[in-house]
Amino acid sequence: MATTIRMPEVLANVTEAAVQKWLVAPGDEVAVGQPFAEIETEKAVVEYMAETAGTVLQLLIGEGDAVDVGAPIAIVGEAGEVAPASPAAAPPAASDGDSVVVAPSAAAAPTAAVPVAAAAPTAAPAPATTVDSGARRFVSPLVRRLAREKGLSLDGVVGSGPGGRIVRRDIEALLASGPAAASAAAPAAAAAAPAPVAAGLEPELIPTSRMRKTIARRLTESKSTVPHFYLTADCRVDRLLELRREINAIDGVKISVNDLVVKAVAAAFVDVPEANTTWSDEGMLRHRTADIAIAVSLDDGLVTPVVRGVESLSVTALSAAIGDLATRARNGGLKQHEIEGGSFAVSNLGMFGTQAFSAIINPPQAGILAVGAARPAPVVVDGVLEVGTVMTVTLSADHRVLDGALAARWLAAFVARIENPVSILA
Repeated sequence: MATTIRMPEVLANVTEAAVQKWLVAPGDEVAVGQPFAEIETEKAVVEYMAETAGTVLQLLIGEGDAVDVGAPIAIVGEAGEVAPASPAAAPPAASDGDSVVVAPSAAAAPTAAVPVAAAAPTAAPAPATTVDSGARRFVSPLVRRLAREKGLSLDGVVGSGPGGRIVRRDIEALLASGPAAASAAAPAAAAAAPAPVAAGLEPELIPTSRMRKTIARRLTESKSTVPHFYLTADCRVDRLLELRREINAIDGVKISVNDLVVKAVAAAFVDVPEANTTWSDEGMLRHRTADIAIAVSLDDGLVTPVVRGVESLSVTALSAAIGDLATRARNGGLKQHEIEGGSFAVSNLGMFGTQAFSAIINPPQAGILAVGAARPAPVVVDGVLEVGTVMTVTLSADHRVLDGALAARWLAAFVARIENPVSILA
């Protein structure tokens, strides 16, 4: 019997997503757990795995189409089965320039029967061409970010997605067409830049991207529903910095201070395992591994991929894992499981010179450590004043699962690990 595959909620609280690339075609046999499609949200592109086995009967939306979470996107059934026809439905309207009005096949799912629509075309995209620069362009946040990173102007580009939507493959095609095309696009971007606003004029209204809207919604919900409290500590990091220099003196090895901080966070959970707990409606979840989310800054927001089992990784393996996740986060290549879960997060603004700050918890995680810059400061050692290198950290904790004393014990364990950094390597 035919089964409707619906747009999954690949990220918590995401209400709309697009199929960036189908990984299956009509007639393909699929198994549970097999890659089915690359789903683009306002934060990342994630690989969606099939949850139903069978034969792909129809793909209901085209690559680049954005639909609501829960809308039908494909039909899977038995080999030779004919998918039933579906009633026509009105397409959802685009809310801003980041999305496009989709065809009736991408409409919200009816409440009865098995919905089906005409199969989406799967032909290769046409090469990018030019059009009147005054035409409205439908572009996803991910494509806008890639264009900015490559120094490309989207003026004059015709998208190969439905309705002329500019999708990632159009950027790749433009780059593949050679340096001349890419370099020609850069002056166009400069020419299209708005003139400086004279003093006294009204402020410019900048449309909000889907990523920014999601960040605003989730963090507002966090501050409204999660009882935050904060603990701050100063860590002396002279020995930590010396250890980093010694490790990086080895050929082919390069780790950051943040790598050592994340490793110390995991070690502190080994020391105080009862702090590795998160809240759920069914009860408190005591985690057995240190799965730590790392805040990665993007041009139009941030994303927090998770490194799992940090306590069992060497510092060099951890550094490689963080670097890989950060690179793929900026390129839109994260997978679904890499941005879900985690019990704790680390946000480091030390590289910007920020001395201290407090961060907002990202549920379902129960805490986040805000890390400031290492700086020279007066310290007292055995009653003698001297100059040391100090780093300020602030723990934001969920009071539903972490009481003050428990959070203080965990923070003390973290400071002890940072100030005795050889213990981090054990």
